[in-house]
Amino acid sequence: MTKRTALIRFLIWRKQKISQRNFILILSFIVGLAGGIVALTLKTSVFYLHDLLLEDKGFDEYNLLIFIYPFIGIALTLFFTKYILRDSVKHNIASILYAISKRNSLMRAHKIFSSIIGGILTAGFGGSIGLESPIISSGSSIGSNIGRLLRLSYKEVTLLLSCGAAGAISAIFHTPLAAIVFAIEVLLIDLTRFSLIPLLIASVSGAIVTNVFFHDEILFEFILKDPYEVHHTIFYLLLGIFTGLVSVYFSKVFFKIESITNRISDIRRLFIGGLVLGVIIFLFPPLYGEGYHIIKAIFAENFSSVMESNISFGLASYQWFFYIFFISLLLLKAVATSITITSGGVGGIIAPSLFTGAIVGMLFSHSLNLLGLNISESNFALVGMAGVLSGVLHAPLTAIFLIAETTKGYELIVPLMLTAIVSFVTVKFFEPNSIFTLQLAKRGELITHHKDKAVLNFMKLKSVIETDFVTVHVDSNLGNLVKEISKSKRNIFPVIDDEGILIGIILMDHIREIMFEKDMYDTTMVSNLMILPPAYIAYKDTMKDVIEKFETTGAWNLPVIDNAKYIGMVSKSKLFSAYRNLLLEISDE
Repeated sequence: MTKRTALIRFLIWRKQKISQRNFILILSFIVGLAGGIVALTLKTSVFYLHDLLLEDKGFDEYNLLIFIYPFIGIALTLFFTKYILRDSVKHNIASILYAISKRNSLMRAHKIFSSIIGGILTAGFGGSIGLESPIISSGSSIGSNIGRLLRLSYKEVTLLLSCGAAGAISAIFHTPLAAIVFAIEVLLIDLTRFSLIPLLIASVSGAIVTNVFFHDEILFEFILKDPYEVHHTIFYLLLGIFTGLVSVYFSKVFFKIESITNRISDIRRLFIGGLVLGVIIFLFPPLYGEGYHIIKAIFAENFSSVMESNISFGLASYQWFFYIFFISLLLLKAVATSITITSGGVGGIIAPSLFTGAIVGMLFSHSLNLLGLNISESNFALVGMAGVLSGVLHAPLTAIFLIAETTKGYELIVPLMLTAIVSFVTVKFFEPNSIFTLQLAKRGELITHHKDKAVLNFMKLKSVIETDFVTVHVDSNLGNLVKEISKSKRNIFPVIDDEGILIGIILMDHIREIMFEKDMYDTTMVSNLMILPPAYIAYKDTMKDVIEKFETTGAWNLPVIDNAKYIGMVSKSKLFSAYRNLLLEISDE
C-alpha cells in the first residue's frame, strides 16, 4: 500500500467517524504540543551549547572567544541555508504573515527543522537575537504542513498555523493567554468561535511541555518584589512615551541596517557584519546571546554582574560610568540584533525588545530615585519590557499579557496597560506598521482584521475577468455589428483593431433605435458609434485599484487591458459575487 493510498483511506475513515470540528480540535492539540516540543528543543539546545562553549568562565577569560563565536555561528547558519537548503527564505514572523496572505497559509516543509537548526547555530554561538521567531516559524510550519497533508481548507490551515505559533509562544514563556493574544494580534487571525477553542487547546498543550520538561534556569519568570504604588502612575505614563521613542529608534535602526546590507553580497555581508558584531560584543559582553540572564540580573538589581567587562577599567562603581554602560547597551542592542539577522543569522526581535525595555525601565526609575524618589526599579524594568515590546511589535495586548503572566499575577496590570498603550500610540505617530508588516504593507500584501482589506488582498483580478463579450472590429459597419449582436448575450461590445488594441466600446442602449434601420447598415461605421469607456483596468492593477475605479466612475462594467490590448471585462456583479464567496471562505464559522 502506497503512502498516498493510506492517506486517502485515513481521510475517508476520518470523514465517516470524526466530525470536522472535532478533528480540528484534535489537530490543534497535536500541533500545540509539537510547537511546545520545538520550543523545548531549541531553548535547551542553545542553553547547553552556551555552557559548552563558555564553560562558565568570567568575562575577562572568554572575551576573545565571544569576539569570534558569533561570526562562526552566523557563518554556519549561512552555509546551511545557502548551500544545504539552497533556499533564501527567512525564518521570521514577516515570512509567516506573507505565507498567510500570498501562499494560502502554506509554509515550506523544511522550516520545521531548518528554523531549529538555524536558531541553534545563531543563538548558540552568541548571536544577539531572540529564539522566538525561529521557534514560532517552526511551530507554524508544523501546523501549516499538517493542514496541507490532510487537505484542509485555507481557513483551517491558517488556524493550525496559528495553533503552532500559539503552542510555541506558550511553551517559550509559559504564558498561555499571551500566546492566544499573539496569534490574534500579531498573526492577525480573527477571534471567532471557530478559532478560539483550538487556540486555547494548542496554547495549553504548549504550556504542558513547559511544566513537564523545562528546567527552572531556562524559564523566563519573575516574582514581584514590590507592590504597585498608585501615586507613581504619572511616571508609568512618562515611561510609555520614553519606551515608545526607544521603539521607534529600534525599528529605524533595523530598517537602516537592513537597507545597507541588502546592497552587498552574502560573503561580504557575513565578514563585515561578523567583524562589527564581534567588536560590539567584545566591548559589551551582555549583548552576547539572547540576554535573558541579563534581564534577570537587572530585575534582581544585580547591576555589578551585568557590568563585568574589560572596558570597565575599575570604573563600575562610578555613577557616570553606570549610565554610559547601560545607555550603550540600550543603543547597541538594536544594532547587534540587526547585524546578526541581516548578516545571515536566524533569529527574532522579541528577546532583544525585552532586553532593551528592561534597561529603559531600569534607567528611567534609577534616575528618578537619584532625585530622591522611592521607586521600584524592578517593577519599572518589567513595565519597560512591555512598553518596548508593544512599540516594536505594534502589539500592546501581547506585551501586557506576556509580562503579566511571567510575573504569575496581575498586580502590575494597570501600569502595564498604561505604558504599553502609550508606547503603542507614540510609535504609531511615527510609523503605522511594525518591523514585521512594513514591507508587506508597502507591497499591498498584508492581511488585516479589516475584512474588506483582507478579502481584497486575496482576490485576484484574473478570477473576475469575463471573456464572453463579443468584440467588433473598428472598421466594421452597423450591419456587421448587428450580426455580432445576434450572437451575443451581452449588451456591451468592445471595439478592437487588427492588433487587438481596445479602441472603444459600444453600448446596446446607444444603438437600439437604429439597429433595425437596414438602409443605415452599410453607411454607418462602428467607429462613429463607439464611445470611450469611463475607465480602464490595467491587467496589473490590484483589487483595491479596481474597486476604486468602479466607485469613481459608477460603471457596472469596465474593460481590462494589457499594454492597450483588450483582455476582457470586469462586471460589478461578478466582483460582488466573488467578494462574497471569498468572505465566506475566510471568515464563516
